[in-house]
Amino acid sequence: MTDQTPPAAAQPAAPLSQAEDRQWASFAHLGGILWILPPLIIWLVFKDRGSFTNQEGKESLNFQITITIAHVVVMIINAILTVVTFGLWGLIGGLLTFALWVVTIIFCIQGFIKAKDGIAYRYPFALRLIK
Repeated sequence: MTDQTPPAAAQPAAPLSQAEDRQWASFAHLGGILWILPPLIIWLVFKDRGSFTNQEGKESLNFQITITIAHVVVMIINAILTVVTFGLWGLIGGLLTFALWVVTIIFCIQGFIKAKDGIAYRYPFALRLIK
């Protein structure tokens, strides 16, 4: 007969230091430049290890969800108006998509700079879906 002992329970991850907490919170904002995945991964991995990362990760994630919805709406409007105007709207629609991209980059960089300094950043517009 073999002696089978149950495996040891996994230990929770160590809390982040204040510097690490600010670092990952700032990366959550900066990662938004690449879309929704970097802030989502950072928030899921570090939300229980650092309160500032949890707060800023949710803020960044909410903004990325809002921007994603805005891109879908702009694409739908562009498709409809391009058909209605026989393709003339295509140029203006491209500018709207570009403007959304530029706004995303600017706000993500602002969030990165604030979070890096330990200051909470709230995007000027974002649906607060993740509380």
